[in-house]
Amino acid sequence: MASSPLAHVIESGQLYPVFQPIVSMEAVSLFAHEALIRGPVGTALHTPDALLKAAAQEGLGYELEYACVVAALKTWGQLQAPGRVFVNISANALTQLFEERGPQNLLSLLRNLKIVPRMLVLEITEHERVADMDHLAGIVQRIRSVGVALALDDFGDGRSSLRLWSQLRPEFVKIDKYFTKAISEHADKLKTLQALQQIASIFGTELVAEGIETAEDLRVLRDLGITLGQGYFLGHPDRQPTRHLDAQAYRVLRERQIAVLPELTRAVTHGQLRHVALLNAPTVTNDTSNDALAELFLAQPDLHAVAVMDAERPVGLINRAQFINQYSKLYYREVWGRKPCVAHINYEPRLIERNHSVDDLIGILTSQDQRYLADGFIVTENGRYVGLGTGEQLVRSVTETRIEAARHANPLTFLPGNIPISQHMERLLRKQARFVACYADLNHFKPFNDYYGYWRGDEMIRLLARIALEHCDPQFDFLGHVGGDDFIVLFQSPDWRERCERLVQEFNTRSLALFDDAAREAGGIQAEDRQGVERFFPCTTLSVGAVVIEAGRFTRPEEVANLAARAKHDAKLAGLGVFERVAERPVAASVTEATEDLS
Repeated sequence: MASSPLAHVIESGQLYPVFQPIVSMEAVSLFAHEALIRGPVGTALHTPDALLKAAAQEGLGYELEYACVVAALKTWGQLQAPGRVFVNISANALTQLFEERGPQNLLSLLRNLKIVPRMLVLEITEHERVADMDHLAGIVQRIRSVGVALALDDFGDGRSSLRLWSQLRPEFVKIDKYFTKAISEHADKLKTLQALQQIASIFGTELVAEGIETAEDLRVLRDLGITLGQGYFLGHPDRQPTRHLDAQAYRVLRERQIAVLPELTRAVTHGQLRHVALLNAPTVTNDTSNDALAELFLAQPDLHAVAVMDAERPVGLINRAQFINQYSKLYYREVWGRKPCVAHINYEPRLIERNHSVDDLIGILTSQDQRYLADGFIVTENGRYVGLGTGEQLVRSVTETRIEAARHANPLTFLPGNIPISQHMERLLRKQARFVACYADLNHFKPFNDYYGYWRGDEMIRLLARIALEHCDPQFDFLGHVGGDDFIVLFQSPDWRERCERLVQEFNTRSLALFDDAAREAGGIQAEDRQGVERFFPCTTLSVGAVVIEAGRFTRPEEVANLAARAKHDAKLAGLGVFERVAERPVAASVTEATEDLS
């Protein structure tokens, strides 16, 4: 071996491991430790990055990795610590180890160090692309046959591929810390982890969430059902393996409360044009005669237009009503009947690819050129004609898409809509957590909305949303917007009543700014009631109905929603800002407004 600082460190046995705990979040216990290698303290080769960089420069990559494996296993054998140990090795080093030393070398090493093979997990770290995946899979199979398990490190960082996961079928896959860092604030990361959970279920793999550094992230990962976790919040690397779970991590994992999962902050639409019913209409060409076109329209009375084709490419559109209007004029057939229909072609039709979002087509509805709404549009797939869409179909599809989107995120406040509200209730009930369901509603909001107009009414609703957010603990309290001026808060904060009272008081004060001076001086406005009779209405205030949901008392979100809606009704009747209703028994889901609101 060449004489160099790194070679000297390897030859003199100055490499040593530190051990970072891997925690079972479900069992709330220590599951394993990962051995992380360090160089001599106080030298330039102390950190792993420095060791790897020097190995690359000096061509000692394999020698360094083998020495690291031996150092980790030797120390673990001496410590005789309980649980499994994860030891890092690259795919190329593992392949070279088997080719140079044979498959029995690892087994002999474990036997000499008194390490049970099933307690070892080889963690494949990818710094380079695996050259021969099939050969590596064969080696892994031989390793697994003696009881050693396999883990795939840093999945998702660009090096560890899905094919590697699929072909090696590791017992464990470590999720790169990019996807776990600040996951409590990023709905897109949460969705990615849920997708990885589905893949892990298919391959029979346990996921390890790396890089857990905060209680907030741990709560979300715990409630997602991620099996194992690793990170500074759960334990720092140390030369001695951890014997007990960190007290702070233990408290978080044992909480009966559930985390509020991050939601997309804006309404998301999922409607695609391919889900819209299209008209499989016949086509014509520039050479089609007016008589032939008239026969086609007469044969198909429901046909609003036809596409004009040049080979497989649509080049124009002919509107039925406009054509028939001209064709029915005196002497038109005699003069123009046998001539080509080119005079009636709109050579600037709206061409839409079928994988377009329906929401992208709103421009057709709002365009000053209403020709597109009357003529409809031509739908293509990869540039080839597949049919016609109508303005009526487009209006219906956009409406349905917007309604469905609002069920996920309210378009006015961007707060979670009815579906996320129900899902969070289900999570609370499934965990048998104690929580308080509060239903907030504005008093005398309709007269205010009628008197000042929808723009100011929307501003009042947004004001309520902002104030409600300020009085919720984002980790434990879930705020949802049912619709209109109705909001749901699912409190896990023990001081929920004080929060509600402050919410009511602050809203009642700040909402006065939305009234004019005369209304504030009079204490209200003159407006029509629901029967059209003009009368005096006090300034808008807030009522909150609350019901405490004890652990294990209810099983369905509809029962909770109904009780909260009844409490809100009682609060409005009593004229109280906050009214608590006793949850006596489950309420039939079909008898109150909440069922409709949360459906």
